[in-house]
Amino acid sequence: MEIKFGLISADSHAAFHRDDFTSRMSSKWGERIPHVASTEEDGKRIDGWSIYGGPPRGDVCNCPAVMGDPFPTWPSVWEEVPSIAYDPKERLKALDIDRVDAEVLFPNPPGGSYYEYGDVDFEFACVQAYNDVLADWRRVSDRYLPLVILPYLSDPKVVAKEVERAVTNGHRGVNVAGKMPKGLPHLAAPHWYPLWDACQELNVPIHFHGSANLDTAASAKKWSGYTVRQAHSASTSTSAVTPAQIIPHFIFSGLTERFPRLKIVFAEAGIGGLNYVLAACDHEWQNRRLWTEGLATRPSEAVRRQMYVNFWFEAEGIKLREDIGVGNIMWEADFPHVASYYPRSWESIERVLKGVSASDRRKLLYANALGVYDIEATVRPTETSSPSASF
Repeated sequence: MEIKFGLISADSHAAFHRDDFTSRMSSKWGERIPHVASTEEDGKRIDGWSIYGGPPRGDVCNCPAVMGDPFPTWPSVWEEVPSIAYDPKERLKALDIDRVDAEVLFPNPPGGSYYEYGDVDFEFACVQAYNDVLADWRRVSDRYLPLVILPYLSDPKVVAKEVERAVTNGHRGVNVAGKMPKGLPHLAAPHWYPLWDACQELNVPIHFHGSANLDTAASAKKWSGYTVRQAHSASTSTSAVTPAQIIPHFIFSGLTERFPRLKIVFAEAGIGGLNYVLAACDHEWQNRRLWTEGLATRPSEAVRRQMYVNFWFEAEGIKLREDIGVGNIMWEADFPHVASYYPRSWESIERVLKGVSASDRRKLLYANALGVYDIEATVRPTETSSPSASF
C-alpha cells in the first residue's frame, strides 16, 4: 500500500449492490436470498432489503454522506443510491476526494449477521457471499481493508475455517458481536477458543463496533417520544460504554492471558471512556488479589498490549492519549454514515489534533493502523499531511 495522504480510516462501511447476494448464492434459497424489494408508504415506493422471505426493512443503503443536500438524506429507492457508495472502483474517488489512503470496512445494509433466522445453512451461505463480496473489493484495491463476518450458528471450528478462508482472500480483521446469539455460549466461554486462536495465529484483530449488539440503554432507545434524529442520537451516544462492558470479560475470564497476541479493536465507541474501564479493572484486580487466581497481568497492561480504540470528533479524549496509550488509538471516518465529516475530514482532524506533536499525529492518523492490520506500506513523506499541516 502507498501512503499518500497520511490518513487511514479504521472504521468505514462497505455498501452493497442489489445483486451482490443473488449473484453469489445458490438458487435453492430462492426468495430467502437477501435482495432489494419494495413496499408502498403513502402512495410512494420505498425500497429495503428482504431477507429470508421477510418484508423489506431498514434503509436500502445507509449512505447520507454521499447523498448531497439537504443533509442528512437517505435514499428511499435503489435508483437514488450513488454508485460511489457500493462500487469499489467508484469509491476510490471518494477516498481521494477526502484525502484518505485506506479504510477498514464494516457492514452496511443488508447487515453483518444472519443468525436470527435459526437456519445454520442459510446463515453460512449468506456469510460466505458477504465475505466474497468484500474479497472482490480487496481485489480492486489494497486500499480496502475488509472485515470478516461470522457464521455464529456453525461449529466454532467451522467458524475459524471461514475466517481463515476470508483472510486468505484479503480480509484484514473480524467483526464480532459483543452479545452472542441467544442459546450460544458467552463470548468468554471456551466454546469460542478456536475462533480466538485462529485470529491470534492469523494476526488479524477482532472488532466490536458501536454498541456491538449489546442492549445498551434499551429504555432510552425505545422511548416513543423521540424524533427520528433524537432517537439516533440517544442510541449512538450510548456506544461510549461498549468497551466498559466487553473489556472486563476479556480480562477477568482469562482470555487476555490465554491469547496475549489477540488484537481487539473498539470502533465507533470513542476513546474517552476507556480511562474509566482501565481504572476500574485495575482497582478490582488489585483489591480482589486476582493474580492469585491466574490473572498475572495487570488489566491496564493487558489493554495497552492488545486493545485499540478509534476517534473522530473527541478533542477532549485526545488530551488523554498518554493515559490511554498513543499507540492504541486510530482515526475513523465512519464513511458513508451520518457521523462522517466527508468530504472535509481533514478540517475535523485539524480541530481535534490542534497542538498534537507531529510524531503523535503520524501514529494516530495512519501508523498505528498499519501496525494493527499488519500492512506493509510505502510512505511519501512530502504528502503525508493535510494542506495545512506538515509532519
